[in-house]
Amino acid sequence: MDDNQFEHLCGIYEKIETELYSEYIHKYDSIRNLIYELIHFAMKTRPSTRIEQLPINASQRIYWLFLELLERQFPIDENHIEIKLRTASDFADQLNIHINHLNRSVKETCGKTTSNLIGERLLQEAKIMLKQSKWNISEIAFSLGFKEVTHFNNFFKKHLEISPLKFRKA
Repeated sequence: MDDNQFEHLCGIYEKIETELYSEYIHKYDSIRNLIYELIHFAMKTRPSTRIEQLPINASQRIYWLFLELLERQFPIDENHIEIKLRTASDFADQLNIHINHLNRSVKETCGKTTSNLIGERLLQEAKIMLKQSKWNISEIAFSLGFKEVTHFNNFFKKHLEISPLKFRKA
């Protein structure tokens, strides 16, 4: 990396830090875009020839479309109050494919089930919201699509073996 590239990267990090401490309501969207810029910068510095050698098959394409739909629901904030797609069936309907085809494609591509990936992402967002937002536990639970706060608490405890309230205080 030369000096110009280093200065460019430092500028991106400074923008991220500025956005993080700003009062801008869409700051996390802006930060996400800056992180994408970092990712693409890194990808440009060492182009992969492997992609050209391996054709992307239908299962991989479905998997990437599924991940894109999953990620577009986050972060949850005042403008995006709750997630709309919560189950494998919801995603299959959105992609206009049968649920079994989605599940088979995801499992074949990454080795995990569709439900596991959704659960992992919900857990990741729950941890972020518990640490960074001022929303109470029930608001977080409902925004993540849980109909009952106890279901959210059980989900959280099952994965982390700690309650959401204790996690927030830790």
